[in-house]
Amino acid sequence: MYEGPVQDLIDELGKLPGIGPKGAQRIAFHILTADRADIARLQDALQRIRDGVQFCVVCGTVAEQKRCRICADPRRDRTMICVVEEPKDVQAIERTREFKGVYHVLGGALDPLSGVGPDQLRIRELLARIGGQSPGDTGEDTEIGEPADVTEVIIATDPNTEGEATATYLVRMLRPFPGLSVTRLASGLPMGGDLEFADELTLGRALSGRRAL
Repeated sequence: MYEGPVQDLIDELGKLPGIGPKGAQRIAFHILTADRADIARLQDALQRIRDGVQFCVVCGTVAEQKRCRICADPRRDRTMICVVEEPKDVQAIERTREFKGVYHVLGGALDPLSGVGPDQLRIRELLARIGGQSPGDTGEDTEIGEPADVTEVIIATDPNTEGEATATYLVRMLRPFPGLSVTRLASGLPMGGDLEFADELTLGRALSGRRAL
């Protein structure tokens, strides 16, 4: 245990996801020895995140304006909606440069043990988008509204227990929409991987999702 503000900083950093006690200690001592200008930039960035970041009224990802750059882009194909858990997942898919549709961020995944049910996720907003009225659309602001011609919903939740439960629930909720195709991201062996190191679930998914060559 360190004394005073140093230990306070280590404790706060340790609360961040993905940062353990040793990592928090390294970051704290890096900040302790950093230039004042670097500290000022960090403080300014944290302040702007708290005061200036909002969430897109359409898809729910982080945005600087009322709508994010993807939802505001007229070149995006609004007939396809890719459903993800978190804003970081949007960026992961965007890096592939393969998807030209729009997104919907749920804000997490179903996890009853942690108290996360359907009402805690943005599922109602997704159904509203497919039904022809976007979240935040009052019927007067046509800039926010989206056409009701969504033809495909791609479920891109994480391939774990919570993600699978969320995908199953979404399929059940989306089934009543006529003419709507609901698909799931394929999962299987990573490029450059070895079969001997793959777990049974991954191999099973790769076998069930095999395709003709």
